[in-house]
Amino acid sequence: QLQLVESGGGSVQPGGSLNLSCAASGFTLDKYALGWFRQAPGKEREGVACISTGIEITTYPDSVKGRFTISRDNARDTVYLRMNNLKSEDTGVYYCAAAEAYYSCSSYPKYGMDYWGKGTLVTVSS
Repeated sequence: QLQLVESGGGSVQPGGSLNLSCAASGFTLDKYALGWFRQAPGKEREGVACISTGIEITTYPDSVKGRFTISRDNARDTVYLRMNNLKSEDTGVYYCAAAEAYYSCSSYPKYGMDYWGKGTLVTVSS
C-alpha cells in the first residue's frame, strides 16, 4: 500500500519553530517532486513548499519565503519542512504530497498531486 505519513505537528507560540517530516511507505520518493501544503480552517488548501528531483529546485510562496525550508532525503524516502518564526496565520493542517511532475506542485492547484498524506495539525497561538 502506497502511503505518505506526516509527523511533527503540534502547538507552538508565535515566533517559534517546528520541524515536520513525511515518510513514504510502499514506494520510493526519489523520482517524485515533493511538496508541503496546508489548509487553514475555512480556507482552501494552499501550497507552501515544493522541491524537485535531481538538483532539488525549491519554490515557496511569498507568505513563507525566508521562514520555511523544504528538504528531502531520498535514502530515507522522507521529506522535511523546517518552519521558523511561525505566525498565527500559519495555523492549519499540513499535508505532504508527491507528484511525477514538478509543475504539479509549483502550479498547485492548477494540477493535481499524485499521492497525499493525511496531514498533521500545526497550531500557532499564544
